[in-house]
Amino acid sequence: MSKQFQAEIAGGGICALTTAAALAQRGWRVRVHERNAEIRETGAGIYIWGNGLRVLEAVGAREEALRNANRGMASELRDCNNNVIPRVPVQGEGAVEVFALPRQQLLQALLHAALAAGVEVVTGSEAVGATPEGRLLLRDGSSLAADVVVGADGVHSRVRDSLGLASQFELLSEGAIRVMVPRLPQDGDGRFVEHWNGTRRILVTPCSPDQVYIALTCLHNDTEAARVPVDKALWKASFPHLASLIDRIGPSARWDRFSMVKLKRWSQGHVAVTGDAAHAMPPNLGQGGGTAMQNGLSLAHELGAVASREDIPQALARWEERERELTEHTQLWSMLYGVLTSWPDELRTAAMGFASSHPWLSAQRLRTARSHPTGASPLATEGAA
Repeated sequence: MSKQFQAEIAGGGICALTTAAALAQRGWRVRVHERNAEIRETGAGIYIWGNGLRVLEAVGAREEALRNANRGMASELRDCNNNVIPRVPVQGEGAVEVFALPRQQLLQALLHAALAAGVEVVTGSEAVGATPEGRLLLRDGSSLAADVVVGADGVHSRVRDSLGLASQFELLSEGAIRVMVPRLPQDGDGRFVEHWNGTRRILVTPCSPDQVYIALTCLHNDTEAARVPVDKALWKASFPHLASLIDRIGPSARWDRFSMVKLKRWSQGHVAVTGDAAHAMPPNLGQGGGTAMQNGLSLAHELGAVASREDIPQALARWEERERELTEHTQLWSMLYGVLTSWPDELRTAAMGFASSHPWLSAQRLRTARSHPTGASPLATEGAA
């Protein structure tokens, strides 16, 4: 580059820090604006599939992020009678590498990669908008000029909304309470298990030697099940075989309703919008974070090749053209999986068994996990932790 470009990034989450680290590693000056007093991730655990693992490798965060994480050795679906529904394996022929880990651990690894690359992180700095010319507008009334502004400020993005880019913002019928509980010896061998009963389900995922990630999912109008603190008696009545895990849930929890976001376009002028701000999706494929990281790396890869400020709008358009189809594929299949919630147990069990054994349907579900992110090194190998 003939000059060092400047990026101002709104948001301090997984997507923002991935984008920041990748841009700084390509010679950009980068400043991240986090509205809270510290960089901290809400939620509990997270799945990182093959595509996300390649992004972590590319930005130098893989080793720290996966320290003591639980590599998926088996994945199960269980019906209302606690019987296993056959599923494509996560080990062996046709499998895709996947890890489960605490979200905060992932965030810290990305933060350290960003800081090591020279990113400036400003906390207590809230973005309220942006202009197409490349100015980030802050809550305190100030504005900052940049060659590119990145709106990675979440589902309720002020950057996105200031530019009128949203074409769809939908609160979905489901949501989840996501918590961590202590892991005990009787919790099994570390496999990922999703238990279904009616419109309720519980995902049980060991994500470290001493922690289990639990997601209690239900319809938003199932008010008793969505209540926090968790109504343990109610959930144990639906899943009596999980009583030991449910009893370990503490008083602190949060209910989050799932959402779907699509934009008219992912950029305007010198502003790009990415992550949940651009393409939020239900977590049914475990790809919200991975897709956000993948698109953040791709954005940095495209911007790293620009020669002049005037080239940036075209670079942003190329980035969207390359990534949007796979992102919307991921959203679609995440939504289709959620449709099963409203089906009768017997019909849902039959459909899941068929879908899991059908090669084409399994390929669609795992397409994103098997993809190779733009900007990731072709030398990144499966299995290197």
